[in-house]
Amino acid sequence: MTKNNSINALYTFWRSSASYRVRIALNLKGIDHDSVEIDFRKDGGQHRKPEFLSKNPQGLLPVWQEGDWYLSQSLAILEYLEETQRDIPLLPDEARERARVRELCQIIACEIHPLNNLRVMSYLKANMGQEDEAVNEWYRHWVALSFAPLEQRLNDVAGTYCHGDHLSLADCCLVPQVYNARRFNCDMSPYPTIVKIDKTLNELTAFQDAAPEKQL
Repeated sequence: MTKNNSINALYTFWRSSASYRVRIALNLKGIDHDSVEIDFRKDGGQHRKPEFLSKNPQGLLPVWQEGDWYLSQSLAILEYLEETQRDIPLLPDEARERARVRELCQIIACEIHPLNNLRVMSYLKANMGQEDEAVNEWYRHWVALSFAPLEQRLNDVAGTYCHGDHLSLADCCLVPQVYNARRFNCDMSPYPTIVKIDKTLNELTAFQDAAPEKQL
């Protein structure tokens, strides 16, 4: 765990998809900050250490710091950054359009991610005695169950990006989830719109610089 002396900091882990979402938003908005790596594997898990638990009792990432104030949960952080850093907005002006972007975010962050995060996968293996292939099949099942309706919704509202032709918080959520889906060999052929948007987004510097491999 590296020491942070700046006012703004993101506590992150290179392969945390929730942290990945926030890294993208910070890049898009051009918000200066330090990155503090919390390694799940070192020292028995740095997220379990009292120093980090004092910042987030859940022991989860990401955590956003401003001075002595800390905020956890990626969607809450994204919304906070949107409310306080409006120069580059990632939510539309119209209420129904904002709601639609939030719907897209929640399909990913609330329907796919909680069932497939590291804690769940580890529990399936260590406590439920499941083999790797069974756990991977679990992962692919829940991705497919939500990617199918997400693809349908995107067919209605997408343009260049998830919601029309303007970058939004939904794009911040989509790219990390597609990255993980490919890690677990999910079949992406039924989701051409998702694949197309993901490809377009990954051509942007803000998304490239937030990628897990760039954090190493």
